[in-house]
Amino acid sequence: MVRIVGYREIENEEGTSFFLLELQGGIEMVLSQTTNRYYATAKRAFISSTFNESTCLALVGTEMEGKIVKEECEPYQYVIKETGEEITLAHRWVYLPEGAPEPQKQTKTPAEVLQADVSTFSSNGVHELA
Repeated sequence: MVRIVGYREIENEEGTSFFLLELQGGIEMVLSQTTNRYYATAKRAFISSTFNESTCLALVGTEMEGKIVKEECEPYQYVIKETGEEITLAHRWVYLPEGAPEPQKQTKTPAEVLQADVSTFSSNGVHELA
């Protein structure tokens, strides 16, 4: 179960504004790697919507079936607001409706993904037209 906890107005590349809904999952206890103590947190994700601002405001507090899951993505730089530290992430948090399949996890390394299929090349060193 996730809850709509807020919304944000943003602009797309064409300059058209629209609203994102901010979703938050349930409370989770996580062990700190620096203090070795547990702290409470919750996963958050944003989803786009076709709603106007007044509808988004009215939806705050609404619960929806589903969960927030980690999805692998291309690496990107992220600045931690509290410390100013810049880190590289290769995942994002996304909303997954109840019953929807989990995102596929990348099982190949980038080098394996880019590796050529050698069966398409000549094995006798002679160029032949197909």
